[in-house]
Amino acid sequence: MTERDLLSAYWSGRELFTNGLILLHLLGALLLGLLVGYERAYHGRAAGMRTYGLVCMASAALTILAGYPEIWYGGHAGMVAVDPTRIIQGVVTGIGFLGAGVIMREGFNISGLTTAASIWTSSVIGILVGIGFYLAAMGLAFLASMIMIYLNRLETLLPSRHAVAVRMRFRPEFLPREAAIRELALSRGYEIAGSSLTISSDDGRQEWRFVALALSRKTGAPLSELARELGATEGVEAFQLSHARN
Repeated sequence: MTERDLLSAYWSGRELFTNGLILLHLLGALLLGLLVGYERAYHGRAAGMRTYGLVCMASAALTILAGYPEIWYGGHAGMVAVDPTRIIQGVVTGIGFLGAGVIMREGFNISGLTTAASIWTSSVIGILVGIGFYLAAMGLAFLASMIMIYLNRLETLLPSRHAVAVRMRFRPEFLPREAAIRELALSRGYEIAGSSLTISSDDGRQEWRFVALALSRKTGAPLSELARELGATEGVEAFQLSHARN
């Protein structure tokens, strides 16, 4: 077999058909991942549509490529001396640790999830190129880029509920009432996420931390207004407000 024949094998009809089939699977996985991610984003969770879409799509790519080992490397997988699946497993595991290193958490705020998912997705793109699925690799790279560039604009058009991370430290011996805090939040267009409330005490001072979810996109006072009102609230010694996001 000549070098020209070897190169043309990567763009044969069989290869192109398989790549097209993989792209259809990627699109389906992307849509389902975005659907699940939207539900999480709507409820103010850290991981949103971009994170779920990238992970679901890349996972589908890894799974479906395992179903066509006979056409890896342009149909010359039998010439490979080492089992490629062991290499793929090692790459995916290693990149997972690398992605975890860019995730940062400060209180209720989590950042870097989408970056970690994009790093992991880029490793899958490299794997597809490595085994010769060039068209599928280009499609995955294009879809991942579109997610990270344009999905934020789509999210702004969809119904959503923004979340605010709240930390309140009260004066010594002052005992706040949960019902009063929840009523105050509702009067400003927020509700306290049920499982987010944590209470600690130090030197007679109680500190409350929780996530406040806007009742809808159009409700929820801005941070500047919340800060002004908290500063005048009885018993509040100090507070911190920030958008809970990823």
